[in-house]
Amino acid sequence: MGRCSAMAVAAARMALADAGLKQGELPRRRTVVVIGTTMGEAEILGELERDWIVRGPGAVRRAHIPRYGSTLLPIHVARATGAQGMVLALPAACAAGNYAIGFAADLIRSGRADVAITGAAELIQELQFSGFVRLAAMAPEKCQPFDLNRQGLLLGEGAGLLIVESEAHALKRGARPQAEIGGYGLSCDAYHITRPRPDASGSIRAMRDAIRRSGLSTGDIDFVNAHGTGTKQNDAAEAKVVREVFGTRRIPISSMKSMLGHCMGAASALEAIGCVFTLETGLYPPTIGYETRDPECDVEVVANVARTGKADIVVNNSLAFGGYNAVSVLARPGVLPPPQPAEVH
Repeated sequence: MGRCSAMAVAAARMALADAGLKQGELPRRRTVVVIGTTMGEAEILGELERDWIVRGPGAVRRAHIPRYGSTLLPIHVARATGAQGMVLALPAACAAGNYAIGFAADLIRSGRADVAITGAAELIQELQFSGFVRLAAMAPEKCQPFDLNRQGLLLGEGAGLLIVESEAHALKRGARPQAEIGGYGLSCDAYHITRPRPDASGSIRAMRDAIRRSGLSTGDIDFVNAHGTGTKQNDAAEAKVVREVFGTRRIPISSMKSMLGHCMGAASALEAIGCVFTLETGLYPPTIGYETRDPECDVEVVANVARTGKADIVVNNSLAFGGYNAVSVLARPGVLPPPQPAEVH
């Protein structure tokens, strides 16, 4: 088992313990595992790469090859927890966490599962670090999302997993849900591998779809957790999205990446957990390092110090490389309207 899978397994065990679900109490055949990632077992990929470059293709260790694939993450989590339902890896770039959580919720809503172990995991290796350096996307000292003088992102790593279950299953075991998953919106800009579409139309559509599919209007949203990478173009595009969706309303917005770093595929899963804490505590996390307002990012940034406010419904943005846009809605239990009829488009 590589380090990325080990992180995912540890996070899954913590999530089950936090949910009050002992391994023997899982409905095994009705428990699915859906894990997002960008590169999966990057540690193994790095070793394969070093063998090839340093000693030639004939030196690549055959035993390493089957240890690499991103598909291994949910398999290891399933084996460690006893889940026997569907396993699925979603390598959806930096939006992978939101993709995984949304798909897991769909499996619950469709009746194909009672419990889902879902989220995302990512590991930093030289390959990712050098790649972002070559893209000139790395900040030299600090990540300052939405700040006039922002110079780029800083990388992080980790695993964030949640337990999603049907209302019937939760009530049957006497669980106290921490949050409910509303709708989610997905789109693809199909514009450029790293740059967002100038008109931000795909991201705007994803956010509007997430809110609409939750049976809500923009006036119902209390807080936006931004993708907020700290790069010039991405932050400006996301600010444009928020202004377009919410109009003149100054909704509080913040980027946890200023504190966590950009955890790539794991980012929106870790941030979803942060959003749950916001729902429970009413604390909006701050964007640290915010010093100078940027007219191009004219949004209500929660700057440097956490803010207390109404926190019934929050939006979690993930706007990734390649135009992977995934936006989800999370709410305090009992706040969302009844489920909307299924839609076909």
